[in-house]
Amino acid sequence: MDSQRIRQPELAGKVMTAEAAASFFHNGMTVGMSGFTRAGDAKAMPRALAERAQREELRLTVITGASLGNGSDGLMAEAGLLARRLPFQVDPTLRRKINAGEVMFIDQHLSETAEQLRSGSPSPVDIAVIEAAAITKDGIVPTMSVGNSASFVEQAKMIIIELNTSVPPALEGLHDIYLPAARPERGAIPLTAPQQRIGRTTIPFDPAKVAAIVLTETPDSPSTVLPPDDETNAIARHVISFLECEVEAGRLPHTLAPLQAGIGTIANAVLHGLVESPFRNLSMYSEVLQDSAIELLDSGQLAFASASSITLSQAKYEHFIANIERYRDKLVLRPQEISNHPELVRRLGIIGLNTALEFDIYGNVNSTHVGGTHMMNGIGGSGDFARNGQISIFVSKSVAKDGAISSVVPMVSHVDHSEHDVDVLVTEWGLADLRGLAPRERAVRVIDNCCHPDYRAQLRDYFTRACAAGGHTPHLLGEAFSWHQHYAQHRTMRLG
Repeated sequence: MDSQRIRQPELAGKVMTAEAAASFFHNGMTVGMSGFTRAGDAKAMPRALAERAQREELRLTVITGASLGNGSDGLMAEAGLLARRLPFQVDPTLRRKINAGEVMFIDQHLSETAEQLRSGSPSPVDIAVIEAAAITKDGIVPTMSVGNSASFVEQAKMIIIELNTSVPPALEGLHDIYLPAARPERGAIPLTAPQQRIGRTTIPFDPAKVAAIVLTETPDSPSTVLPPDDETNAIARHVISFLECEVEAGRLPHTLAPLQAGIGTIANAVLHGLVESPFRNLSMYSEVLQDSAIELLDSGQLAFASASSITLSQAKYEHFIANIERYRDKLVLRPQEISNHPELVRRLGIIGLNTALEFDIYGNVNSTHVGGTHMMNGIGGSGDFARNGQISIFVSKSVAKDGAISSVVPMVSHVDHSEHDVDVLVTEWGLADLRGLAPRERAVRVIDNCCHPDYRAQLRDYFTRACAAGGHTPHLLGEAFSWHQHYAQHRTMRLG
């Protein structure tokens, strides 16, 4: 074994296969696994545990930073390994098990998971499984994400380290590991700018808690983000025009404010659109960096980016790794409770850009539930930034399923972000700035600017009749979900 990968010689004897390490797990345990949006996730142990669960009863509570890659969630779900899963996922097999009630899924704000674990909820971490690029004398060097790994290591009774030899050692030094002190004596988090470092480059750990070191060489799953299309390009233009107006009005400087963008095609496309914008010397304070962030760094428009994870397409990952020395002083990866911390989001004045499944005429946003009942992925970090950011922007294409579903509805079927937390709504048709507007004023702007023309008259009719019935936030309760019900019965929201 390369002595540069394991720099604590006394741990060399802990190297074993994933199958051998799987013997440390027992039914009912709570396991914290590294991984955030397919980056830096454990690769070998999920597969070994799934294989064991197919032979004997083994059901675990599995906590991560966010989603895992390499099909791990699907393998574990199909094997019956997952009794409880939190706080986020994107796997279709796991999603099916969740919606069938076979896996209890806890959908959490990503800033809250580590904090709740400190309070003993849902239960203390028995084993932490952490991917590493190296083990130094000072600690564990994470790979392409930090997520909740530092908190898992701090709290776990036992640690299993997956040492991934496919990851370049040059990642060392990219991380800034800082965890808040215990409450109630906790002081302010001493971070006042995205480029500031306040912690260490490695995750501290107790060598006595290391039960196994498992060698892997499996790379992260590449991002599946699609390239921009006509609709996402139109959304990007609306957002950029809005930001230009904010600068012209004196509400933002020419460098804007630190940007956050959620995972996904639309948010990535909007950031990609900034490459052609007039803005320079930008900064990001986000939870995940996608291809667009690397493009903005390459264009020189983005001066610095702070996140908890870097999730890239295969081509962009290879470019990033080949040029990592060039990016070293422009990037930092932090624990997700720091990247998403409400105190810091509010202090830094973040501009949050996140994706909606649907939103209603008053500005309530559904990010998670299809038809109000079926989990898609989870709320992720969008709530952390929406409630605490300087400007909270939600984007969505105006229709789905070839126009059979309107993303703008009378009332959302599930509320993740209430109208009180949403400032701006954007579709390819236009942008609705809801700041300073009462509910009836918001509805007019949303219908006129964001709704697809095929549904505009239908939505105006609903709103007019609701206003006639009265109320500060007019609704016809017997019809508020009629669009969703009509789709369930006829596979279209068109009522005519």
